[in-house]
Amino acid sequence: MLAQYLIELWQILLDLSAPLLAGLLLAGVLRVFLPQGLVQAHLSQGNLGSVIRAAVVGVPMPLCSCGVVPTAIGLRNQGASKGATTSFLISTPQTGVDSVLVSAAFLGWPFAIFKLGAAFVTGVFGGWLVNRFTTPEPQGRSDEEQGEHWQASRNRLGAVFRYAMFDLLAAIDLWLMAGVLIAAAISTVVPPDYFQGLTWAQGLIGMLLVLTVALPLYVCTTGSVPIAASFIAAGMPAGSALVFLMAGPATNVATMGAVYRVLGMRVLGLYLGTVIVASIGLGMSFNFVLGDVSSGFHLHDHAARWWETGSALLLVALLAFLLSRRLHNRMRTTTKKAKVDDMDLTLKVEGMTCQHCVASVRKALENVDRVEEAVPDLASGLVTIKGDELNRDALAAAITKAGYKVVPS
Repeated sequence: MLAQYLIELWQILLDLSAPLLAGLLLAGVLRVFLPQGLVQAHLSQGNLGSVIRAAVVGVPMPLCSCGVVPTAIGLRNQGASKGATTSFLISTPQTGVDSVLVSAAFLGWPFAIFKLGAAFVTGVFGGWLVNRFTTPEPQGRSDEEQGEHWQASRNRLGAVFRYAMFDLLAAIDLWLMAGVLIAAAISTVVPPDYFQGLTWAQGLIGMLLVLTVALPLYVCTTGSVPIAASFIAAGMPAGSALVFLMAGPATNVATMGAVYRVLGMRVLGLYLGTVIVASIGLGMSFNFVLGDVSSGFHLHDHAARWWETGSALLLVALLAFLLSRRLHNRMRTTTKKAKVDDMDLTLKVEGMTCQHCVASVRKALENVDRVEEAVPDLASGLVTIKGDELNRDALAAAITKAGYKVVPS
């Protein structure tokens, strides 16, 4: 069992690493090279127009679920609204120009076109729900608040790397590692031919079974098409296969953790609810409107390509570096806390998830009387406050007003 788990873990890393690294670099390029204010001008409003534009941008992009996460976070850091970010997160991994062509080859153009429309509609609906049921955000966040590490670089290429590494990957690394480990465990327990033994499960029950397994797994957008075609060839209704093609690429454990980390529990609930309801509804609609499709083909495995192996090894090295850096910072912060002067104060703040949060907490505290300097540490959540005769209640009130919470350290 352990050997099989390690094999599944390595296979997930092979499938995940290249698109994730590509997404990180794409987000860095967009952040550094896009004209200032472009994202805020088109995607920052909490209205339907921003949501639609985000889906229009996302649908043709050939990014898988883990590749789209850093790109979406990058857009968010540049000022995109929660609704537009959610729309991009939902619509992008479900399809793409490459996925459409592969879907047409395996399952026919009616299925491919329906899947394309489903991705767009689902993204728009999810983004609209987030705008409708979350608190509107203040406009015009300063550039300083949207990631600090990349601005220290002397050239643009260095800025792209620093932004991808320290402002994006460092924000989701622990969730990513947990997601990969859990997904490998699920893949070990659930055999690859599991669905082929469920040809008796038709209609809504079959879709729910597909959904239960598809939600936590990492499935590449294009790579999921042959799997779905094998389900159909084994007797599964095309609508159930559509559920797999929508829910599988749009969600996995790592993506869920990243969405929670960056956008919060409410957005995660709306995100998952949209994918679940829309995939079931559109799957049933497909069965009703177009009926089943069938396709004959032969699946074959291929050896890992050199760039897949290289990407996996690079990602493991980057995660190991970030983990060691996190542990070092935590130890250093603990040491500083032990040596802090009596006139200084250290608070444990809950809710800081990115450099924007760090800047917000720092600004809120430094506006309090007698505070000379506030130094938040994102990794540990500890904030060291220097000043004269500091009032802990006043500091806690400022943090709460800024949208965060002081907890016992």
